[in-house]
Amino acid sequence: MKEASFSVCETGGREFLASGPRSLPLAQRPRERLIKFGAETLSDRDLLSILLNTGVKGKSVSILAEELLNRLEQDKEIPPVKELIRLTGVGESKACAVAAMLEFGRRRWGMTGIKIASPNDIFSTVRHYADRRQERFICLSLNGAHEILAVRVVTVGLVNRTIIHPREVFADPISDRSCAICVAHNHPSGELKPSADDDEVTLTLLKAAKILGIRFLDHIIFSAAAYFSYRQSGRMPREE
Repeated sequence: MKEASFSVCETGGREFLASGPRSLPLAQRPRERLIKFGAETLSDRDLLSILLNTGVKGKSVSILAEELLNRLEQDKEIPPVKELIRLTGVGESKACAVAAMLEFGRRRWGMTGIKIASPNDIFSTVRHYADRRQERFICLSLNGAHEILAVRVVTVGLVNRTIIHPREVFADPISDRSCAICVAHNHPSGELKPSADDDEVTLTLLKAAKILGIRFLDHIIFSAAAYFSYRQSGRMPREE
C-alpha cells in the first residue's frame, strides 16, 4: 500500500503543482494520503502544503509549498519569521506556523549529533522544558564522543517532586548502546537549589551508572534563565 502511495507522489507531482490538491482525485490528495498511509510516505512539498493549508490569489497552495521548500533548503538554520514573510503568499500567520513547526521538530527529533561538552550545552538542549508547570526529568543518551543519541522525558512529576528509579532512567540508554548520559529536571518554582531528594537521586544514578559501565556526566536543575550543575558545583563525586 505504501509503495502505491509513493508512486502517486512521484508521478502526480507536476499535475499537483499546476492545479493544486483539490483538482486531484480524493485518494491522491496530500491530507487524505497522510491519513491513509502515514506522514512518512509524503514528499516534503506535500507536507508543507498540508501545513500551509491554503494558497493565495494567483498561487495555489501546492506552488506556494514548492517555493517555500526551495527557500528552506537554502538555509542550514531555521529562517526567522521576517525572512519567511518575504516569500509572496506567506503572511505572518503562515510564517509563524512554519517556524513553530520547524522548531518543535528540531527540539523533539533534531538533537542527534550535538556534542555535550559542558553543563551549558545540556541547558541549551533542555531549557524549552522550563515553562512546564510540573517537573520533567529528562535523560540525554550520548555516544562515546558525547554526541546526543536521544533526548527523552523519563517522568512527569508533581509540582515540587519527581519520583525517579534507575531502571526508568537507564532502560533507553542501554537500548541506545549509550556510553554516557546526562540528566536534567526543571524546577517550576524557579528555585535552583538542590533538594535532599535531588541529592539522593543523583547519588543513586551515579552508583547505577558505575555498575552498568555508563558514564554519568552531570545532573542539572534548571529554570528558564539559569541552571545548577552538580558536576560544576563539585557536589557530584568524581568517577574513580
